[in-house]
Amino acid sequence: MGIPIKLEVFEGPLDLLLHLIDKNKVDIYDIPIVEITNQYMEYIHQMQREDLNIMSEFLLMAATLLDIKCKMLLPKEVNEEGEEEDPRQELVEQLLQYKMYKYMAYELKDREMDSEYIMYKNPSVPDEILKYEEPVDLDMLLGDLNLQRLHKIFEEVMKRQERKIDPIRSKFGKIEKEEVPLPDKMAYVESYARTHGRFSFRQLLMEQKSKMHVVVTFLAILEMMKSGMIKVEQEETCGEIIIESQIQEC
Repeated sequence: MGIPIKLEVFEGPLDLLLHLIDKNKVDIYDIPIVEITNQYMEYIHQMQREDLNIMSEFLLMAATLLDIKCKMLLPKEVNEEGEEEDPRQELVEQLLQYKMYKYMAYELKDREMDSEYIMYKNPSVPDEILKYEEPVDLDMLLGDLNLQRLHKIFEEVMKRQERKIDPIRSKFGKIEKEEVPLPDKMAYVESYARTHGRFSFRQLLMEQKSKMHVVVTFLAILEMMKSGMIKVEQEETCGEIIIESQIQEC
C-alpha cells in the first residue's frame, strides 16, 4: 500500500511552472528547460485527481515542455530577419502574462480586505444647497459684445458658408437612383420569351434602357434558368448565346 503524499494545490499548469521557477531561483527569460521539465513530470506523476479536465491541462503543458525540450536539442532555427528563434519564447510570454494577472488578483484581494475596515457616511447635504445654482451675470458674459459686433460676426459666418458652396457642382441636378425590381424584370423576360420563343441574349440586352436594366435582366435570366423557365445554349466559345423558352402554355 502506497504512502499518501500531500501536494501543494496549484491553479493550473502555468501556476505550477512559476512555482518551480521561483523554487529553483532561475531567470524566467532563461529557463533551464530540461531541469524544469523533469521536475514538472515528477509532480504530475504524483497527482491524483478525479477531475480529468483539470488533469488534461497539466498533461497538455507536459507535452508542450517535452516538445520544447526536443527543439532545444536540435540546431536552432533562424527567422526571416536572420535571428535565432528560441523555442521557449512563447512559453515565457505566457508565464509573464499569467504572473502579471496573478499579482493583479493579489492586489485586488488586498483592496477588498482593506475595504472591510473603511466606514462610509451617507451624503447629508441639504436639498436647498443641492438645488442652488449660481446666478449668471449677463453683463460679464457678454463683455464688450454689442449689436455692431454681433452683426459683424453674423456677416463673417455667412461668408464662410458661401465659400463652402462649390460654384460648379452646386448647379448640377440631383442624381436619383434608378430602381429596377427583379420580379418586374422577370415578368418582362417571361413575356418576351413567350412572344419570341427563341432569341439571342444580345438581342434582349440591346432593348434595355440603361445599365441598371441590363444588370437586372442578367439576374432575371439566371433566376429563370434556375427554375427551368428558359434554356440557354452556346454552340461555340465566345459565340452567340441563344435563349429558348421552356414555359408551358396554359
